[in-house]
Amino acid sequence: MTAEAATDRTVLRLSGADCHHFLAGLVTHDAQPGALAYSALLSPQGKYLADFFLLDRGGDVLLDVKTDLAAGLVQRLSMYRLRADVQIEETGLTVSRGLGQGPEGGLPDPRHPGLGWRAYDVAGETGQTDWDGLRVAHLIPETGVELIPGESYILEMGFDRLAGVDHRKGCYVGQEVTARMKHKTELRKGLAQVEIEGSAPVGTPILAGGKPAGTLFTQSGGRALAYLRFDRAQGELRAADAIINWPGRENS
Repeated sequence: MTAEAATDRTVLRLSGADCHHFLAGLVTHDAQPGALAYSALLSPQGKYLADFFLLDRGGDVLLDVKTDLAAGLVQRLSMYRLRADVQIEETGLTVSRGLGQGPEGGLPDPRHPGLGWRAYDVAGETGQTDWDGLRVAHLIPETGVELIPGESYILEMGFDRLAGVDHRKGCYVGQEVTARMKHKTELRKGLAQVEIEGSAPVGTPILAGGKPAGTLFTQSGGRALAYLRFDRAQGELRAADAIINWPGRENS
């Protein structure tokens, strides 16, 4: 077993008599006992603000979030807390992840079996796994890359497929917009895996016949993740000097 340290993560601890009820009214997928849940906090307008892993430990809940978003997330959660009996603190726990057989206490990544396991306070080293390659292969958006706070919609980013939203749970912030997208509209934009010849910086616009058709993101091994306007992603696609092919168009 090789444990690789995820050095860009912060683990928060939510405790207090109201912590489970408090979280359930805010996030897209509730914490689960004995298993990681993938979840997100949205704006009232239904836009993505942060994604994270939750672990229900009975008396408290661990929240594993990208460090860049941790302070803002604490601030927003504190704003919603009002008089609820909820305490929010940084734990100092380290996050490790890896493939294959996990350590004692390691839990499967709920987004996709190919992403292996995650564990807390298990000794790890700087990783050698090509996580970006795995994300591209399995169509997994990354915090701050494909997932852009204040801009992304989680259904366009594939949260249904990633077990990141529970449409049967009670109300949460942004649920009305998310439910409307789920039940009343056909998604016209979204994250897709594309083939790429050449390369271009993350964030490069994708053009179809000179017209905007999307944005290029993570690239690995001749494939890439792209946010596409499905109705425009036809014909020859280009991102700067890179040539883009979207095989999924035949099934769209």
